[in-house]
Amino acid sequence: MLKIAYHPIYKHPLPENHRFPMEKYELLPKQLLYEGTCEAQHFFSPKPAELDDILAVHDKKYVDDLLNLTLGRRAIRKTGFPLSKELVDREIIIAGGTIQSSFYALENGISMNIAGGTHHAYTDHGEGFCLLHDQAISARHLQKKNLAEKFLIIDLDVHQGNGTAEIFKNDDSVFTFSMHGKGNYPFKKEISDLDIEVPDGSKDEYYLKNLKETLPNLIEKVQPDFIFFQCGVDILETDKLGRLSCSIAGCKERDQFVLQTCHDLQIPVQCSMGGGYSPQIKYIIEAHANTYRLAQNIYF
Repeated sequence: MLKIAYHPIYKHPLPENHRFPMEKYELLPKQLLYEGTCEAQHFFSPKPAELDDILAVHDKKYVDDLLNLTLGRRAIRKTGFPLSKELVDREIIIAGGTIQSSFYALENGISMNIAGGTHHAYTDHGEGFCLLHDQAISARHLQKKNLAEKFLIIDLDVHQGNGTAEIFKNDDSVFTFSMHGKGNYPFKKEISDLDIEVPDGSKDEYYLKNLKETLPNLIEKVQPDFIFFQCGVDILETDKLGRLSCSIAGCKERDQFVLQTCHDLQIPVQCSMGGGYSPQIKYIIEAHANTYRLAQNIYF
């Protein structure tokens, strides 16, 4: 059965003028239930990540500053969020959701987290709406439990996974692959194990050709026993932060290729949703919902 991490805190409200579309975290489960793609039994409410698991990735001083709400103004401004206890609690629960959904991926082949994909979180600071790196925390947890050794992180959000690259830059057990907009945030990029920069305005054909020529050979080279997929939908032409020109159908084909590849190779995959900033929420929900529809069709 497809298992999906969802918690009411995911929709934690932010100031009215904030551009981050938190409403998608509430609307996406409703859409999946309404259309019959999922039933209530598919969702589970995650527990917070343990402090030891967070500290396996993030510096203690940074974590202490988050927990005590003592981050400096500049550090807070870099995250893009006003800092609050509710926001920190939310990030800890998101990380817990990715840990728990990783266990379900080991059991069922795939699992999802409605939130997560917080790939701009560094070892010692947050950036770009990301405070704690959920997939990195989960990878370390699986290693600690001796449940997986070699990981591949497939990051197809339109923004480079700069935090992912920094966290794992000296770690041969985690291969970081980011395919992202060349001219987009972050403007000073880190170096992943493999970066593919996609020019502004690129459409489905260019994007999908590069992905399909890269991923099978990459998996063959890396030989991972677990895959994390950051499946942001901000590659859409409607996305106000994306700068690419992919269609909803192209985004769906992207996810179908990744999930079918993981399924055929029998490599467990955990999916975290990542970004999506189209002004009309219906495009964000449809693109994200496609990932869940594909998971159900391919795996179950």
